[in-house]
Amino acid sequence: MGRLNGKTAVITGGNSGIGLATAKLFVDEGAKVVIFGRDGSTLDRAATALGPAAVGVQGDVTHVEDLQRAFGLARNRFGKVDVVFANAGVAEFRPLEMIDNAHFTRQFDINVKGVLSTVQQALPHLNNPASIVLTTSGVNKIGLPMSSVYSATKAAVRSFARTLSAELIGRGVRVNAVSPGYTETPIFGRMGLSEEQIQGIAADALKSVPLGRMADPAEIARVALFLASTESSYLVGVEIDADGGQTSI
Repeated sequence: MGRLNGKTAVITGGNSGIGLATAKLFVDEGAKVVIFGRDGSTLDRAATALGPAAVGVQGDVTHVEDLQRAFGLARNRFGKVDVVFANAGVAEFRPLEMIDNAHFTRQFDINVKGVLSTVQQALPHLNNPASIVLTTSGVNKIGLPMSSVYSATKAAVRSFARTLSAELIGRGVRVNAVSPGYTETPIFGRMGLSEEQIQGIAADALKSVPLGRMADPAEIARVALFLASTESSYLVGVEIDADGGQTSI
């Protein structure tokens, strides 16, 4: 019996990487899934691969009307929403002297405002009980050079896991977070880094991660599934570090 049988889930950033791996796992566990993403071509391919239990909605988490459309479709097609995985995000790295308003605003709009808007627009469509899972990052705990703005956005999302939990617990909504470390996802190719720099990050991961490797997205997806399911029914406001021991050892 699937751990999400009969459940409806909405996953932002669900067209690639951790989001897509989680969508696949949720479908395997019996859920109906709406994946939400900006890139129409990857979204279509992902929805096709996931099969009839999933549908893709193209949109941007910074546009409230897009989120309203996604949650409205989820409810109309599959029923009230049981799980929200607020996973969409961007990562851009710059040294302090090169940080400008565009760099700051883009990341806070998507990583922070986008998460808040996702939860806000989900509220009218949520079941009681329901589970909300946020994606943070290990950089909210450590001082990683050139990540000042990105790390701050993820620290804000970690704070949301606590504050939104306190606000929504009376509605039967649990809010928790998964904190991935270095993970093999397409996000590295969107950081504006050269292939040499990306390889440098991978090499650094081998040095700083006790397990000595990057995570496979499926490994992060299994943590998201745990937080989404009733197996984590007594967890609220927590952040689970899925980072190979990087921030713990």
